[in-house]
Amino acid sequence: MKRDETIAAICTPPGEGGLAVLRISGKEAFAIANKIFTGDLFSYASHTAHLGKILAGDGAIIDEVLLLVMEEGRSYTGEATVEIMCHGSPLIAQKILARIFEEGGKPANPGEFTARAFHHGLIDLSQAEAVQQLISAKSEAALRAATDQLEGRLSIIIKDLQKSICDVTAIIEAWVDYPEEGLEFATQEEILSMLDTILFKATHLQQTFHDGKRLMEGISVCLIGAPNAGKSSLMNRLLGTDRAIVTSIAGTTRDLLSEDLRIGGHTLKLFDTAGIRDTNEVIEKEGIKRAQAAASEAEIVIVLHDITAPMHELDYPLDYPGAIVCFNKTDLPHEPPPFEGILLSCKTGDGIDDLKTAIIAKIQTLTHRKEDEVILTQERHFAALTEAIEMIALAKHNLQFNESPEFIVLDLRAALRALSSIIGIDITEEILGSIFEKFCVGK
Repeated sequence: MKRDETIAAICTPPGEGGLAVLRISGKEAFAIANKIFTGDLFSYASHTAHLGKILAGDGAIIDEVLLLVMEEGRSYTGEATVEIMCHGSPLIAQKILARIFEEGGKPANPGEFTARAFHHGLIDLSQAEAVQQLISAKSEAALRAATDQLEGRLSIIIKDLQKSICDVTAIIEAWVDYPEEGLEFATQEEILSMLDTILFKATHLQQTFHDGKRLMEGISVCLIGAPNAGKSSLMNRLLGTDRAIVTSIAGTTRDLLSEDLRIGGHTLKLFDTAGIRDTNEVIEKEGIKRAQAAASEAEIVIVLHDITAPMHELDYPLDYPGAIVCFNKTDLPHEPPPFEGILLSCKTGDGIDDLKTAIIAKIQTLTHRKEDEVILTQERHFAALTEAIEMIALAKHNLQFNESPEFIVLDLRAALRALSSIIGIDITEEILGSIFEKFCVGK
């Protein structure tokens, strides 16, 4: 990325639509746009919109557009920015983009507008990552987690941890740098207590990652049962579309089918599987093996029975964590079920709402996020926080066993670096220096 270049790109998704939006960002943004627009951008106040036309090199009109100007320091990137809203034809948008490039604009790299916002200090690294999470959020909960991160709530917690580690580091650095002064700003027990508090807060945040990962990836729901129990019909009913092939022939489904499903604001990954039975057919045996593996890994398992089948066929394993037992084909003559479960008919839709309610209830038992709790949603953040926790725990161990203060400081600085990698803001010598001044060290 060359930050001295003026970049441009189409910001709206590919395809036809009512509008398309193009963005130009950089020191030459106004000058470039001024060459292709019928108005005078340099006479416009920041954050004002203007109707005009985009012209081709020969003066022909490409499109009538609405143009928005944002001066340096008051835009998403922190640079002078022009946004052009044209009619949503891909051809029109591409022709306008080509004109921008003709006048000196450069193609923006993926994520470059957000990267420039980061480099100009408008957002930190975790907030930059949250932008993409916000765009790709598949559920209300995932959207809220991304919004929290974009608003800097995760950054506040990380900076608070860094500040606490800096406080401890400053005390121990004082022991190292000024041993002859006999300075002691806290006892060993007090420092150990401070480290315990830091570890408690960091570990609590670390433990939210499991729920955060569920939010981003979706909770896995596996349909399992004997052949012809109606698993494929249930999948189609839940999805509202004919995704799986349904026939009266037992064993139609041989491989795993998966689709995203939204229920009650939650995104689920729904799996249809091969019917489980004794068989010598090689392909079917492999399908059954995959079905059992999928069920063992799923967070919710829907065990589906054919309520019209003979009793011996209902003797099916129910010992899956998170299992929801259902009896299908209740629209046909049947005896009462031999054990408790949800009664439904994939043919008529009866009982489907009851099943959805049961799924939502299971999801609520799986996720434990409090209303205002900040959670980790990214593997990178989890790995960095885990490294920080390990180094803080090592520093505590070394302090307990009276290791040299220099080693303890190295452990704590490693923890600071790990936390810094989350938000992209390093703890510099100046920050530690300001803490030393608070203690009046070296006066």
